[in-house]
Amino acid sequence: MDLTTRNNILTIVLGILIIALSYFLYRSIVDPYQQVLEEEEMVERERHRMLMVRDALVQYRNRRGNFPPSDGGLDSLVQFVKTNEFISERADSLFAFRPPSVYNPDSLIFSPRPPHNRFEYTLNDTIRPPLYLLENPGTGDVIGDLERTTLLNAPSWN
Repeated sequence: MDLTTRNNILTIVLGILIIALSYFLYRSIVDPYQQVLEEEEMVERERHRMLMVRDALVQYRNRRGNFPPSDGGLDSLVQFVKTNEFISERADSLFAFRPPSVYNPDSLIFSPRPPHNRFEYTLNDTIRPPLYLLENPGTGDVIGDLERTTLLNAPSWN
């Protein structure tokens, strides 16, 4: 094999190697960034869902005069959303789920993040005004507080 042929083969092999390594470098930069963007989107979807539950709790209190009890409170909230005429007629606009989710009153109280944990709800009705705490067990995000009235309906991430 002469020198020119050997140099041409080496140039082709090194060119292919450069292209392959460039691809792996690109993937090593883009893939982690894509995961960060997906995680941020999931956090926004979870927080949006919690805000919708908060809005439903406020509607429940406005229409019935109190918050639902701690035991079975989220189930009674879902039943309220399904049966209240005002809410059920306007549910699509009041509870606009972020894509790719679509409105379903039964999924209102569940996190959109797999494994779809149920939000935790606790009511403190021993003080006035009654206070509630809505928690997302997967992330630690909360809305409200059981002791401080200034945090009524206030999300922890603002």
